[in-house]
Amino acid sequence: MRTVTLAATQMACSWDHAANIAQADALVRQAAAQGAQIILLPELFETPYFCQDRLSRFLDLARPVADNPAVRHFQGVARELGVVLPVSVFERAGQNVFNTVAVIDADGAVLGTYRKSHIPDSPGYSEKFYFSPGDTGFRVWRTAHAVIGVGICWDQWFPETHRAMALMGAEVLLFPTAIGTEPSLPELDCSGHWQRTMQGQAGANVMPLVASNRIGTEAGQEGSEMTFFGRSFIADQTGDKLCDAGRDAPGVLTAAFDLDAIAQHRAFWGTFRDRRPELYGPLLTLDGVHRHVAGA
Repeated sequence: MRTVTLAATQMACSWDHAANIAQADALVRQAAAQGAQIILLPELFETPYFCQDRLSRFLDLARPVADNPAVRHFQGVARELGVVLPVSVFERAGQNVFNTVAVIDADGAVLGTYRKSHIPDSPGYSEKFYFSPGDTGFRVWRTAHAVIGVGICWDQWFPETHRAMALMGAEVLLFPTAIGTEPSLPELDCSGHWQRTMQGQAGANVMPLVASNRIGTEAGQEGSEMTFFGRSFIADQTGDKLCDAGRDAPGVLTAAFDLDAIAQHRAFWGTFRDRRPELYGPLLTLDGVHRHVAGA
C-alpha cells in the first residue's frame, strides 16, 4: 500500500500581495495539519484576476520564477512541512510572459515549471493579451509523495491534457483554477459543467484529480465584475466527486488514496492497454483533416 493525501484549497484574492501569500500559507498549514502531503493552491493567487481587463500596466506584475516572492516563500514552507506545492505564478522569461506553475518538492527544491498550454480569450478572460502560449509541453514530476501532472485552468477542458500527463506516468492530476461568472452572460453558471468535465477525465484516466479555485467577487478596472465559483473539489479514480468546498468560504479539502491499488485498477480496466494511437491522426489537426503544423 502506498497512500498519499491530497488537498484542495480555495481563497479570495486582493491587491495586497503579502496578505494573499499569508492567507495561502495558512491554508497550506491547515492542510498539512490534516495530513495532506500534496497541496494545491488556486491559479495566480498573488493578485486579483487581472485578466478581466486589457491593461498593459499589469504586465509589470510578471517576475522570473527564481525572483517570485510566492515561490521563495513556499520553498521554505514545503521544506518545513515536508509537502509538495505546485505554485501558480505570472512568469517573466526574457521578452515574454507566461501563466506558469512552479512545482516545489517536499525538500523545497523547484523541480521545474509548466507553462499553460491553452490560453482563453473571451469577455472577462482576456488571457491572450497577457500570456504567450506555453512552450514546455505537458509535464509530470516524480515528487517525494507521488508522480504528479499539473495543468492550469483552461487546460482542464481539453481531454488531451489529462491523457498526455497520464501517458507520461502521472498518478495524480492537479489543476489550479480561476473560474467564475461570465461578464457578458451574468446569468450563466457553468460550475457544474466545469466539475463534470474534470470528473469525466479522472474516470477516463483512472486517477484522482484535484481542482483549486478562488472565491469572492472581483471588480475589474474598466467596469466589469466577476464572482468566482469556488467549488474546489477532489475526484477519485472513478470520477466520483468526494468533496466540494462550496461557493463562498475559504477552506481546505483532503482525501487519501492508495496509489498502488489505483494502479492495479487502472491496469485491470484496460483503457491504456486498448488505446489505438494509430487511429488518432485527426487529433493532430485543427479541422479533423489537415495536419496542423505549428507556426505555419
